[in-house]
Amino acid sequence: MQRPLRILILCTGNSCRSQMAEGWFRHLGGERIEVRSAGLQAHGLNPWAVRTMAEAGVDISHQRSKELDPEMLRWADYVITVCGHADEHCPVLPPGVRKLHWPFEDPARATGTEEEVLAVFRRVREGIRARVAEFLRAVSAP
Repeated sequence: MQRPLRILILCTGNSCRSQMAEGWFRHLGGERIEVRSAGLQAHGLNPWAVRTMAEAGVDISHQRSKELDPEMLRWADYVITVCGHADEHCPVLPPGVRKLHWPFEDPARATGTEEEVLAVFRRVREGIRARVAEFLRAVSAP
């Protein structure tokens, strides 16, 4: 059996989008995927991200916010940036590491009532789920 595909999700603060993507990759990818997430900085795990992922049946409460280090880049087969800032400031990748950019709005910037903020987090959560599922189908295709 081939080793699992290694995915590194990169965001600015590793608090929302990259954490949700990490959760979806674990949930949908099973044993064929190893996934990590990191940020250009570590801002801490956003409680709204934890809450909305739990609503979808994915527990990310055990994940922690991490700052990117060079070893993570050497480990990865794919680096997926989920925000423009991380895409623009992504370090040079080692040979053979593929980079993808999946731009998602930052749900941490949502304002309004609790329901309005939750609606933004849910929309981003579902957008990330769809991209992860699409990626997994593509890498599984013969």
